[in-house]
Amino acid sequence: MGKRCSPENSLFRTTVDNKRSAKVATEKFQSLDVHGIINTNSVSWNLAAEPLYEATIRCNQGKLSIGGALVVDTGKHTGRSPKDKFLVEEHTSKDNIWWGPVNQSTDEASFKNLHRRILSYYQGRDLYVQDLYAGAEKTNRLRVRVITDIPWHSLFARNMFIRPAPEELKGFEPDLIILHAPYLHASPKMDNTNSETAIMMNFSEKTVLISGSVYAGEIKKSVFSYLNYTLPANGVLPMHCSANIGVAGDVAIFFGLSGTGKTTLSADGSRTLIGDDEHGWSDDGVFNFEGGCYAKVINLSKEAEPEIFAASHRFGTVLENVVMDPDTRHLDLFDDSKTENTRSCYPIDFIPNTEPSGIGGQPKNIVMLTADAFGVLPPISSLSADQAMYHFLSGYTARLAGTEKGVTEPEATFSTCFGAPFMPRHPSVYAEMLGERIEKSGAKCWLVNTGWSGGAYGTGERMKISYTRAMVRAALDGKLTDVTFTPDPHFGVLVPNSCPDVPKEVLDPRNTWQDKSAYEKTANNLRGRFEENFKQFEDHVSEDVKKAGIFASS
Repeated sequence: MGKRCSPENSLFRTTVDNKRSAKVATEKFQSLDVHGIINTNSVSWNLAAEPLYEATIRCNQGKLSIGGALVVDTGKHTGRSPKDKFLVEEHTSKDNIWWGPVNQSTDEASFKNLHRRILSYYQGRDLYVQDLYAGAEKTNRLRVRVITDIPWHSLFARNMFIRPAPEELKGFEPDLIILHAPYLHASPKMDNTNSETAIMMNFSEKTVLISGSVYAGEIKKSVFSYLNYTLPANGVLPMHCSANIGVAGDVAIFFGLSGTGKTTLSADGSRTLIGDDEHGWSDDGVFNFEGGCYAKVINLSKEAEPEIFAASHRFGTVLENVVMDPDTRHLDLFDDSKTENTRSCYPIDFIPNTEPSGIGGQPKNIVMLTADAFGVLPPISSLSADQAMYHFLSGYTARLAGTEKGVTEPEATFSTCFGAPFMPRHPSVYAEMLGERIEKSGAKCWLVNTGWSGGAYGTGERMKISYTRAMVRAALDGKLTDVTFTPDPHFGVLVPNSCPDVPKEVLDPRNTWQDKSAYEKTANNLRGRFEENFKQFEDHVSEDVKKAGIFASS
């Protein structure tokens, strides 16, 4: 169980009174009784970073690193636990969910039982509440209340989402409530779960329950999953993507799963960052869901990624499972002894050159990122609109070590819409919306492989980030417009024959393999995997999209 640690109210008040905007942190301007939460010890509302640091360190739940970041440990859960996520099958949603291994169902009785146990667990404990927004576009904004008994999780939520102005907090009425109890074990027998961990979402009750996992990413992804269910009904496409803006006002979005480079490639000093992970695409353009970043930092270097490196070494940042010298408090970002999924959570304005509004116009370029563990996809290729829908539905990548429990090395996987674990509705709903948006905006589409080159994982090497940056910049800046392209013989996509600052031989994956016959065999194998995977979508797409997936013969 988590250690109980009563806050010293005078310490909290001394800190927050120095910040007029945080004055509401010590005011119980609304009771938690409305949520059935009673008999608590203290309840702290909307605390800023300083008191949350103090509470975390006083309770021995985290340590201060050199530079000021807060270093915490999440225990055995160092990534998401997808097999422990459940959606409640109830009358408002049961016909709208893509039920299956991704969206597991649970009944209302099991939800109510776990809900009662969390309310009981909260009694006598110190609770931390954050009232936040998810969604920079006001007309499509979700009001979220996160309640937890762990102070650093409260800071995580405060960093990740959009903080309302002080005057907006009084009378704040949440659209979604997250009851977070990471040290309360779920009961497979009583709660009808697969383990002692449970993430349960009830769309009718507008409530998420999280128990048995200290990994903070469950909070973030629960909000994303909720938006992925609600926004399509409002004509908004929710996307697992990063986004930025060029000097000419051109917006680019980057689809991709964790570890494929969304954060790295969008945090480009030559462009303005809108957001690094989750966005909506409305009739008015692209808008960030979040107010922060949750960057993977294993092997992060100051030279390769200076913006993220700097953000990870300053006060206000939460570092999950990063190894730190206990005496010098220096960080070792290359140590993966706890996990490869080390994470840095910080407000988005810690990255220079960010868009304060979190809003951009209609995208001019769409980049789909994949980390190909087989090493046969081209490092960059141009897609037609139909090919873009095909690859969006396929969502091919390598599931990278540490991003999910039990994954210790990259595995080839297909995650539809580049975010299947977070998509409650059928993938065709999101794909159709994407196709409509591409047609209306005229956006150019690209497939970028940030994975392996010169061989499969274990033989080849990871694509150099400098090459990937150069290819992406050339695509976004229009430097590939006048370049000739050649169809890839296995996948049908158009591969540029040249690209500024990239060796020509790198562009054709076959050229990077010493064993050409092994390349042909591996490429044919992956092509077969694409074709087999797409059979599940053939009844939900147009003939043109189907044809886009009929690859040329080698």
